[in-house]
Amino acid sequence: MEDFEVRAESRHVWQSPRKVRLVVDRVRGMDALEALGVLRLMPQRAATPVHKLIKSAVANAENNFG
Repeated sequence: MEDFEVRAESRHVWQSPRKVRLVVDRVRGMDALEALGVLRLMPQRAATPVHKLIKSAVANAENNFG
């Protein structure tokens, strides 16, 4: 089976990089569905754009790689 990496990029997020990085560090390395579940329960405002970004990456992977 081929190894592939799905990437997604979010631009113009109007929050400090440090606060967004704290949220991303909590979910880095997790399975996508597990990360979405964790992000849904996080109280940080930065969790919303990260959740949206991961959903977009999952949709891109399903569309491009099946």
